[in-house]
Order: sequence, then structure tokens, then C-alpha cells
Amino acid sequence: MYRPRTSLFGRHGRTAAALLAVATVATLGLTGCSNTEKSDGPVAADTPLPTEIPAGTKLVLADQSERLQSVLRFSGELDKLPFKVEFANFVGGPAVLEAFRAEAADVASVGDVPPIHALVAGQDVPIVAAYQTSTTALRLAVAPGKSITTLAELKGKKIAYAEGTAQQAAVLRALDKVGLKPADAQLIRLQLGEFPDAIRTGQVDVAPLIEPNITRFLRTSGASLIPADQTKDIYPGLAYLYARRAVVQDPAKAAATRALVAAYIRANQWINTHQDEWARRYYVENQKVSAEDAKRIVESLGTFTFPHLDDQLVARQQATIDAIDKAGELPKKVQAAKGFDLRFDAPITEGVTASGAAFAPKER
Repeated sequence: MYRPRTSLFGRHGRTAAALLAVATVATLGLTGCSNTEKSDGPVAADTPLPTEIPAGTKLVLADQSERLQSVLRFSGELDKLPFKVEFANFVGGPAVLEAFRAEAADVASVGDVPPIHALVAGQDVPIVAAYQTSTTALRLAVAPGKSITTLAELKGKKIAYAEGTAQQAAVLRALDKVGLKPADAQLIRLQLGEFPDAIRTGQVDVAPLIEPNITRFLRTSGASLIPADQTKDIYPGLAYLYARRAVVQDPAKAAATRALVAAYIRANQWINTHQDEWARRYYVENQKVSAEDAKRIVESLGTFTFPHLDDQLVARQQATIDAIDKAGELPKKVQAAKGFDLRFDAPITEGVTASGAAFAPKER
């Protein structure tokens, strides 16, 4: 059995990721994108996945804020993986997508919108797992000195906006909730990593933030958030693992991805049962927030649950596609069903059952 090994992109990797993000956002604006990995739609859920992982098999995992690496390591799951692992850290889904395009990453951890833009860009990177957190984990931050307490007041305001991210869909849902269109506000296109500074310094009036950036922002004098009752339902609380189609079609790497999915479930269930340790080791020691703030962040995310890869999850993803398309922010309409590999529901089911985790509640 091979012991996992890790390598992180440091300062130069973060710079490269930012450049990749710019290239990707530009590419997403084109309707004539092409890719050698074409989708034939979802593979039937009852199609068996390979289970044998040959010696020397390796997966490169695209990470954000070192979260995936941290949860696998702290939970002990990283050392149990029966294949080699390398990590590459990026800022935002667009940079991850460009890494896929360059075949520099195999599997990635992202929000719900990057897989949509992958479909638009003609890249075939099916979803293989998901987890569900609190739908109030994303908030709309208001610049110091500004007073915005309702979504209707977004009209005419400068709002931080990053295509290909969960924050993009949140902004569009927030506007639509009060009958506003994108043209009714000033959508300021930034890279995701620029949001915190842009809102803190007043370059924008509003920015959608996710922890730990919410907590960091609230340390700023005069900072505020649009009340949670206003922003309810603008964020689904979904996060995904997705992989290049070539990876899940390769027997060795498909088997390794199968093992990774089960470990991903167990590792995130470990957070549910070790919240204090996760808060200390990840948020305090890695993300450099205070112990009090770390506790607040963990509590805001709630309990991690795990959706089945099934028609209902596909329908939820399609609803997000429809929301972005309704706002006129997709170059072309795409079908969510082409962005899933339903075979991976089997290791999800096994991982949830074996770890004592819970499946995400079915939506009515």
C-alpha cells in the first residue's frame, strides 16, 4: 500500500491560480468552447465502479483554503487512502476549472456553481459527491459607513461579482427575490480572493461572503451584514467533489476516486463529532481566526449531511442553472444531468452508513 504524500502550492501557486482564474472567466464568455472530453450524460447509478487500485496510482486534488487536505489529515483519513495524493491550492472555482483544462488536477472540492460553468465551457467534469451545510452560511456583507438592510436597497449598488462561483448565484438570487435584474445593480467583476478587501475598503457596497471571511470582515469598524431573514434561500449550502471524465473512465483512477469519496464522507462526518478540534486545528491554527470566532464559524455551518447522487440532487442543480440563465448570465443553457456520475452514489451510501453520518433531507 502506498502512503499518501502531499505537496502544496505556496506563494507562487496562489499567483498562478489567480492568473488561471482570469483566463477561465474570459473563456466562459465564449460560446464556441471545445474540449476533448465530451459528455455522454450520466452513467447509470447501478453501473459498478472499479475497486482495484494498482500500486502507483495517484490523484491530484484541487483544494481551496487547504480545507480538503486539512479535514482528510485531521480525521486520519489521509493516511488510510490506498493511493498517492498531491494537493494544489486555488482561490475560487474558475481557477480550479482551468487546472482541469490543463489536466493539472484530477478531483476538486468546489461550490455548486463551478460545475455549471464547466458544462458551459464544454468541459466534462462530473460531480461524484456532495455535502450539505446551513443555507445561511453565506451572507451579504455591507461596506463600512453604508446602511443597507433590505434586498430592495441593492438597486443601484456596487456588488462584488465573480462568475463561476457560488457567490455569483447568490447575488443573482438575491436580486431576483425582490424583482431586480442584474442591470438594476452595478455588478463589479472581481476575483473571489479580492472580495474581502473590496468590501472592507468600500470599493464595493455589498459582497457575498462565506466563512471565515464573514468573521474577519466583522472585525472592521462599521461593518455590517444584510439581515439573515432577507437573504434566506439565496444560498443552497451545497459543496461538491467533481472530477475530470478521463479520471473516472480510467479504471485505476476511478477506483481511487471511489475510495476518496468514501473518505470524504467519513472525514466530514468527523467534523460533526469533533467540532472543537476542527475549530482549533483548522480555523484557529490554519486560517488564523480567534478561538471565539472559530466556534462561531463552526456553529454557523451546522451539521454536515450528505445528499444522494440522484434525480433530486440533479433537479436542485438544474434549478441553479435556471436561476443563472434567467438572469441572462449564461452564454448557453446546459443540462445538469450531464454533470453527474451517478455510479458514485454507491460509495456515498456506504460511507454515510458506515460512519454514522446522515443523508441530507429530501426536499419537498
